[in-house]
Amino acid sequence: MTAPGHPERAVSDPIGMIVDLVSAVEHRLEPDRIRAVVTYVAGGRAKSRRLAAHLAEHPSVLADGRSPAPRAVGDLLIALCEAGAQAISPPCCAECGRQMRTLQRRGQDWYCGNCGPQPESCAACGNNRRVATRDRAGRPRCAKCPDSDGRDPIAVISALIAELDTQAGREVIADAVRRSAPRPSYRQKLAWALEAHPALLTGDGHLAPHRAILRLIDLLHEAGVAGIVRPSCPGCHRVVRIDKPLDGQRVCRTCIAHSRIEECSGCGARREPATRDDQGRPLCPNCLVNDPANLETCINCGRRKVVNTRMPDGPLCSSCPSLPTAMCSICGEERPCGTSRTTGRPWCPDCQRRSAPCSVCRGVVAVVSGTFDKPLCADCTAPEVWHTCPTCSDPDYPHPGQCARCLINRRLGELLGPPSDALHPGLEALRHNIATTEHPITARRWLNKPSVSPVLSDLASGRRALTHEALDELPDSPPLAHLRQVLVGVGALPERDEYMVRLERFLTSLLASQPDPEQRRVLHRYTVWHLVRRLRRRNNGRPITPQQFNSARQRTHAAVAFLNWLTAHDLALETCRQADLDRWLTDDLATYRQTAGHFIRWARTNKLTTVHVPAVRWNGPTQPLDDEHRWNVARRLLHDDALKPEDRLAGLLLLLYAQGPSAIHRLTTEDVEVGAQEVRLHLGNAPVQLPEPVAQLARTVAANRKGHATIGALAPSPWLFPGGQPGRPISTTQLTQRLNQLGIRPIQARSTALFQLATEIPAAILARTLGIHTDVAVAWQRLSAGDWATYAAEVSRRATRSHQQGKDVRDLR
Repeated sequence: MTAPGHPERAVSDPIGMIVDLVSAVEHRLEPDRIRAVVTYVAGGRAKSRRLAAHLAEHPSVLADGRSPAPRAVGDLLIALCEAGAQAISPPCCAECGRQMRTLQRRGQDWYCGNCGPQPESCAACGNNRRVATRDRAGRPRCAKCPDSDGRDPIAVISALIAELDTQAGREVIADAVRRSAPRPSYRQKLAWALEAHPALLTGDGHLAPHRAILRLIDLLHEAGVAGIVRPSCPGCHRVVRIDKPLDGQRVCRTCIAHSRIEECSGCGARREPATRDDQGRPLCPNCLVNDPANLETCINCGRRKVVNTRMPDGPLCSSCPSLPTAMCSICGEERPCGTSRTTGRPWCPDCQRRSAPCSVCRGVVAVVSGTFDKPLCADCTAPEVWHTCPTCSDPDYPHPGQCARCLINRRLGELLGPPSDALHPGLEALRHNIATTEHPITARRWLNKPSVSPVLSDLASGRRALTHEALDELPDSPPLAHLRQVLVGVGALPERDEYMVRLERFLTSLLASQPDPEQRRVLHRYTVWHLVRRLRRRNNGRPITPQQFNSARQRTHAAVAFLNWLTAHDLALETCRQADLDRWLTDDLATYRQTAGHFIRWARTNKLTTVHVPAVRWNGPTQPLDDEHRWNVARRLLHDDALKPEDRLAGLLLLLYAQGPSAIHRLTTEDVEVGAQEVRLHLGNAPVQLPEPVAQLARTVAANRKGHATIGALAPSPWLFPGGQPGRPISTTQLTQRLNQLGIRPIQARSTALFQLATEIPAAILARTLGIHTDVAVAWQRLSAGDWATYAAEVSRRATRSHQQGKDVRDLR
């Protein structure tokens, strides 16, 4: 959401925009004081943007205090008046115009205490008055007609609990009632509800009409009162906190989240929305966090990224640790400083944001190096200062050993020891790779990670052998997987199929944990001799993909869940009947019901059971196909030079050639044939000639591809889209996230592209050029009513009918 006339300001600096709008009206308050008030009221980024947008559209609300307006505007007006503002008006009642110090709202309007509450007809006297309380039936009562039966609610509740536990102390019960319902009128409601339904205390708490009853049950249970049963969630049957109303019952937060699941308008994932966009469409938490409007500039690296930590001087991204205190190389002050990527020296956040006339070219630009009196811009700064480190060449330099190159060499000496012939050749290659890396600061941070430095030290000292088997003994973690791939990249370890090893390790552990020998034997047949064997046959020596690994693991979990359900119901595969299977398919406690169908069909094929679950037949895409949106995004990718070339190419391959993320991330430089006049791309058996400007994008990406791996990366990388691990392509998850940021939902966009292509191209040619199976191409062609075989038969029948009609006409003549 942006304000008219100030779109960039409302997104990038909403707080500053609000301060400017308020300062233009209020001249008595200092800008710093106004900023403090605005920051306190505005809260998060989304709220501050909405507040800035409304004030920009309706600046008169600052002077007249009139609604309709969001609640945040009223809170801001009240806070500014309390801070001493004279020109700012407090919120005014929408009906009588009275100035207010507190807000009562109906929709977007504010009302005072007299105009706000709506009068209702009293259930006792029948007069139309303000509602003071409600009786036990929920009907309104005025202040003169309270519904009171004259009994002490604590005594009523104590009598009910005494029937469950005669030893329960009255003071314990009274204390629990007071803590759960501080107001006497609320205690009366609790007494009425418990008196009408005493089973609320013994397990039916999910039917409680008031949240305080659940709080009372928890307090009594903690106090050890016998007979009190904490209720379980009616949705997931867990004994957890259930205070969320849903369909007349109290459920847990997880079940509430499941009931609110919607399809995210950004990435297409089905999750509980974290917020909604300007059109009211849902956005999941991941899209909210990664929204470009919510990114902020990191005070350490200077890149716009997701905020991980907020320091007193500004935000830090997840890649940057907390800033250490050091002497800034530009202003010379002792402050929390980051490290300049250009000079390798510390500089404080203020100097990172400072602009001044360059002492060499005199242009007013961002300061990159130099001193406070003699600043230098990026063009006038000597590149790669660490190559001419004065520590290495001048022993009289006042700050020896402070360049990034010297610091990383010092750290390598601490971990691997001094260079010697005794060091393993693979570790020596790793030392050389790190010492000569293009980004020594990033490499130094990686070396300082607690999950990396102890392992390297053990490998160098010989306490741990430099083998895959020795690393397998360590707890599995992403940093260890990255370290292993770095060692593979520098040649210290041989290449191996990591996902196959992880799958075999997972299956071995799972089979060993099965107590039933017969169940363990069935699972061994299914997982090892069916799933793994089929994977090896299909891949034919190629490493398995993350999707294949996740699919095999999920199917294994599904088989275990189904067998455990059979055991819990005194059944086995041989004795299970179709009625038992139907009962499992409708059991709310059963898990992996859809995925377990693969295991059940395998068991039936191998004559281990007689039950059957039919496979789900694909009947076309389940999401709407938006061809207009597809072409709009494609036009943007073709002509928007501000986007990264690799993102543009990946998006166009998806939108124009129906290549999913799993196919795009496997493309190599050998798949791109760059000629003098044309560019061909191998997606299937037959190459595709790319038109301009897609061909130029392919040339640019193939010539300038670069992954995020700092250490152990192969140069040049064989992958068209290199990833974050050395020698590996970009992951499908990362590629999908980058496509989502471009407004592309891969599943829907690929279905739309395939649907359109299937109407224009025969299935055989579609399969050869796009690299999809012929059956898939035929299925899409039939779905799109573009079945060329049917069309040819219809043309033949037309010709036959036309010939027969001509013959009949001639006979009539």
